[in-house]
Amino acid sequence: MAFADLLDRLGGVGTFQIVHSIFLAFPVLMVATHNFLQNFTAAFPAHHCEPKPGINGTESLTYHELLRITVPNDQKGQPEKCRRFTEPQWSFLHPNATLPNVTGIETESCVDGWVYDKSVIRSSIITEWDLICDLRPMKQMAQSVYMVGVLLGGAIFGGLSDRFGRRTILIWSYMQMSVAGSLVAFLPNFPCYVFFRLISGMTFSSVLLNTLCLMLEWMPVKGRTLAGTFVGYVFTSGQMVLAGLAYAIRDWRWLQFSVTAPFYVFFIYSWFLQESGRWLILNGKTDQALTNLRRVARMNGKLEEGLKMTKDEMIAEMRHEISNRKSSHTLLDLVRTPGMRRITGCLMMVWFSTSFAYYGLAMDLQKFGISVYLVQFCFGAIDVPAKFVAALIMSYVGRRVTQATFLILAGTMIIINIFVPVDMRVLRTALAALGKGFCASAFMCAYLYSGELFPTEIRQTGMGFSDVNARVGSVVAPVIHLIGDHIPILPAIIFGTAPILSGIAASCLLTETRNQPLTDTIQEVEER
Repeated sequence: MAFADLLDRLGGVGTFQIVHSIFLAFPVLMVATHNFLQNFTAAFPAHHCEPKPGINGTESLTYHELLRITVPNDQKGQPEKCRRFTEPQWSFLHPNATLPNVTGIETESCVDGWVYDKSVIRSSIITEWDLICDLRPMKQMAQSVYMVGVLLGGAIFGGLSDRFGRRTILIWSYMQMSVAGSLVAFLPNFPCYVFFRLISGMTFSSVLLNTLCLMLEWMPVKGRTLAGTFVGYVFTSGQMVLAGLAYAIRDWRWLQFSVTAPFYVFFIYSWFLQESGRWLILNGKTDQALTNLRRVARMNGKLEEGLKMTKDEMIAEMRHEISNRKSSHTLLDLVRTPGMRRITGCLMMVWFSTSFAYYGLAMDLQKFGISVYLVQFCFGAIDVPAKFVAALIMSYVGRRVTQATFLILAGTMIIINIFVPVDMRVLRTALAALGKGFCASAFMCAYLYSGELFPTEIRQTGMGFSDVNARVGSVVAPVIHLIGDHIPILPAIIFGTAPILSGIAASCLLTETRNQPLTDTIQEVEER
């Protein structure tokens, strides 16, 4: 805690920490919109086959009559999405004709393309590249590729951040998002779209990871909880901002560019951010660290205290952290002993299932049959009270109970929705929103609980490994949605069962950490 002591001497949570956190928060707000962007840029509008052109005698027909004789109806009485009659069925125009029985009538695929209902979704990658019928799985594939980018970004940029600094990697990330996001908006084909969405996903991880590091490493101990909560609520606000932007901008390319353009501004002002003083000292850049600390002192009204600080004094205060840095641990330490194996195995389930269910709910909003813009806003807004309630329960009841309860409740909401009739749209949406809120609460608890379960000497390794499991869950979730095209009930069963099982495991296998001192070594974990 030596560096935190230095910050307390220089004003604690002062003007610098507040201004610095605000400037770091804006990119988090916008990067959250990228995470859920495909709910709108890849939305499925109502569609049907283009009627067969060049049919004699159709000049006097209305479009509805033309559609009736050229495109069969599905079981809901709506025009079939992927088939049309080979020949026009003139008998269906008879005044006394009822819903025609098309069994046995020859049909063909939509060889002349499709007609899209643009009253709600004016433009999306679905309408631009006809990603429907046989190509329908391409939407979920694109989302999975984006999540692979999120997974790779955490692995790649985490290491680069430790080597080159948080500020340096943030500057690069803002530029990368600016370029990749703009190319997604304006390149002409689907493979380019998927590739640069992958790059954007990598940037998503980098921005979140390095924003948290840079913000918390400049924050005294008493301000860290508030700072972490602040970042969480900024991310939640981004989900609600996306709903408003998508409602106002119905063209997918301009929507994509609108959520990307601010990163050009972030890239410009990021050059004025201060590199982590703690990272600079631990990497031997003491001159720059001293300069940065004096800037902090000046902004916090402690200039005299900053001028009295010397390099030798600064290094002496950090001696304990510098010595701890020299000890090395590997992933194998997470499973080398029985106690660590139990913690690691259970947290793998918790992180995977939480992310799996969260994105299973959050990335398939059109199935509820209500305005996708309203659902997106509600799914973002539900996180606000959910995280607040989770914080209260964690503080007054305990971490284990909170973690297990919210996971089981999330899975239960998903399972209950299976039995709610499809036409009860409001109830289905409300249950799904509650499920997502419970997942958000479980996520919030997992971050704190995992940090308390892993010992200090391997805490960062354990947290990184947990985050990887969460990203794997987000990659798998879109793939499970594809099963719904063949067995509609199965995705909900899978998404609901996973958090329930992991909640039961957490309640049985993990220990309570509320009001307990943090463990520093693996040996302490085994003794506890």
